[in-house]
Amino acid sequence: MSITQIVIALVLGIGFGFALQKAGLTQYHKIVNVFRFTDLAVLKFMMTALIVAMAGMFSLGALGLITLPVPPQTYLVGNLVGGLVFGVGMALVGI
Repeated sequence: MSITQIVIALVLGIGFGFALQKAGLTQYHKIVNVFRFTDLAVLKFMMTALIVAMAGMFSLGALGLITLPVPPQTYLVGNLVGGLVFGVGMALVGI
């Protein structure tokens, strides 16, 4: 990994964190209200970020600027159990 890649990743990470802060999505009540299904602003923001990232990655791949890796085989049961444990833990911490 070159220093240029590290700097680019750092700048993008800081930019994303700044956007989260400016949108008010680092506030406690915003996070808790996601689990109460009364405020979906955090989910909307994250889904928008995922869609933009996906569009960018596939566009760069179509232009031949990057090579998209082949995803490894997934373990469905492990992913479901891990997601359940993570979700329950987040919900308990937010209460």
